[in-house]
Amino acid sequence: MDRYACILEKLKDDDCGCLRGGTHGSRGALSLTITRREALARLAVLAVGTPVIGSLPREAAFAPKETDQTNLPGPLGVQLYTLRAEMERDVAATLARVAEIGYEEVEFAGYFGHSPSEIRRFLADAGLRAPSAHVALNLVEGAPEVEALRDEKLSWPATLEAAAAVGHEYVVVPWIPESMRASLDDWRGIAELLTRAAAEARATGLQFAYHNHDFEFQEMQGRTPLDVLLETADPDLVQVELDLFWIVQGSGDPIAFIDRWPGRIPLVHVKDRTGDGRMTEVGSGVIDWAEIFRHRERAGIRHYFVEHDHPGKPFQSVESSFRYLSQLET
Repeated sequence: MDRYACILEKLKDDDCGCLRGGTHGSRGALSLTITRREALARLAVLAVGTPVIGSLPREAAFAPKETDQTNLPGPLGVQLYTLRAEMERDVAATLARVAEIGYEEVEFAGYFGHSPSEIRRFLADAGLRAPSAHVALNLVEGAPEVEALRDEKLSWPATLEAAAAVGHEYVVVPWIPESMRASLDDWRGIAELLTRAAAEARATGLQFAYHNHDFEFQEMQGRTPLDVLLETADPDLVQVELDLFWIVQGSGDPIAFIDRWPGRIPLVHVKDRTGDGRMTEVGSGVIDWAEIFRHRERAGIRHYFVEHDHPGKPFQSVESSFRYLSQLET
């Protein structure tokens, strides 16, 4: 049995089938209205049988707009998992509020019961772009069905079709179940799986990326798992969305990682860390953002998504981070 087949077998045995415990598995997500797994499951339901819609090409519909945010390292966005309870209540109103704060981009983690055409309209009304979305690993063709969907037949091509219909440029896998990653050979098998998924994404006009947590930086046999994944995966197909909180939390060095993998990091998650390891608003912690962003060209960063997994007051959280980043000089 090759590594790819072994990975699929482990997926079948995984008790989550997508994202364990919301965003970060064993770290224990708080009990909230909707978990990231549920959001991704809803996206998958909408993807089945959804035609590509919209009269404008993706490049025209989401062309960059002029901005006076001269101090920013690039157009700022929000990962909408931060605002999942607000999205559950009213997607259009949430996107409008995000735009009012000053953000230009958003990253989706589910469409919350809306079709791609509705999401596209909400974005246009708010004046926002949505260059990327998080999608479930086991939407890849041949992988088992998501447990939460039960009777729904999932299709990776249909998921890609829906992403293209919204106007995304990237689809991002945000989590690898623990049962799939017990060894470096497992990580090589994951790389093969992601390369196959990425090839299908490329055929739909989409780029593929993998989003890290901290476990990818915990050494196995003297190697860092994320390095093994990237050296095995096709470099033209599989990119990285580097979560800057989680690499630091995992004792990784963002700048050293950029130096090892230049040009492979088009997307970053921007969230801060306190000295004792808690997640906090950007500018309230100890991460040196100016120093990291001085290396943005070498990294290849094009999109910056503010995120906080469990903010006390979500809109205040993303507004605080926006104020800090708007004044950041690099």
